[in-house]
Amino acid sequence: MTAAPDAVPEPPWRTPRKAVPARRQLSREVIVEVALQVLRAEGIDAVSMRRVATELGTGAASLYAHIANKDELLELVFDEVVGEVPVPEPDPRRWQEQVTQLWKDSHAALARHGDIARVALGTVPLGPNALRVSEATMALLRLGGVPDQTVAWAVDVVGLFVAANAVEGAVHVDRQRAGRDPRAYFEQVGRYLSELPADRFPTMAALAPLMLQGSGEERFVFGLNLLVEGLVAQADRARTTR
Repeated sequence: MTAAPDAVPEPPWRTPRKAVPARRQLSREVIVEVALQVLRAEGIDAVSMRRVATELGTGAASLYAHIANKDELLELVFDEVVGEVPVPEPDPRRWQEQVTQLWKDSHAALARHGDIARVALGTVPLGPNALRVSEATMALLRLGGVPDQTVAWAVDVVGLFVAANAVEGAVHVDRQRAGRDPRAYFEQVGRYLSELPADRFPTMAALAPLMLQGSGEERFVFGLNLLVEGLVAQADRARTTR
């Protein structure tokens, strides 16, 4: 009986065969999942239709049957991340606490996923999860008596603040990966500010030690509190003029 071809050993000069993983069935959900993996590992600039297709063991053309282009892919990835944000059951007595926590949770979700927050800068996030968070934000502000026009603008202003802060955090992480210590940079900034000519920049020179105090989290919460206090003031003003 003739031996099966597979039973014959390969000549030693040939390239060994590699096990080829089975291709995953493509879907929008699978593509977004793999894009998220690339994002976490290398950042948003590494995410492309071609790169995701390579990770899936297929060609980029096969992805276009599910997702139109890179911009749409990033929007879907962003909305997937926002889906991690818990939305509270609105309580009029705790609206300030609830809206502050909602924004903290939004920031934390974005910060866990590299620089995905860049997607929210210059575009209006309209995925189902983003709309869910926006609806919760606006509902809580209205429960607190914040005027409608203020509510309509605040959801954008706060969203930009949260996203920009998350992007800044991602920049610091990238610098660390590149071997640059953010602390050393800020120490240099602090020394520069403190050495400014006091006759020309008296206030900055005097406050230089205070300008760089606090962790990123402390400064983010400080910014949120400023925004919330401003919204509370708007609500109080509206009640007194009725």
